[in-house]
Amino acid sequence: MERLKQCLVSACLTGLCTRYDGRSKPHADCLQLLTGFQWIPVCPEQLGGLPTPRPPCNLVNGDGYGVLAGTAQVIDLHGTDRSEAFIRGAFMVLAIAQAQNISLCFLKSRSPSCGLSPLIGVTAALLQHHGIEVVSF
Repeated sequence: MERLKQCLVSACLTGLCTRYDGRSKPHADCLQLLTGFQWIPVCPEQLGGLPTPRPPCNLVNGDGYGVLAGTAQVIDLHGTDRSEAFIRGAFMVLAIAQAQNISLCFLKSRSPSCGLSPLIGVTAALLQHHGIEVVSF
């Protein structure tokens, strides 16, 4: 029996209630694409120690690469710097990808962790830096 290719996927895209607001954001196109993969759902923000629900966060003074370099921050709605949790979660996702020899991730768009645009998120930046392909939904 042929083994399916593995990938990581933002947990909220699969229907799990991991978003900042405690909801999910299932994406039909992503779910259809996942039928060809053995997939592992991840939520970098939860892995970084943030609760669900949690205040929404934004990238400030740069993008995910800047957060990793210490020149930008992830700030929540109340003005609290959440950069450390976002960085910790990104490295945990990277560790999972490397442990499972995964080279492809399907991530949630417009997220300070996972998004590729309008600014690349912390996790997306770290994965791309390590040669892992990131596709945004």
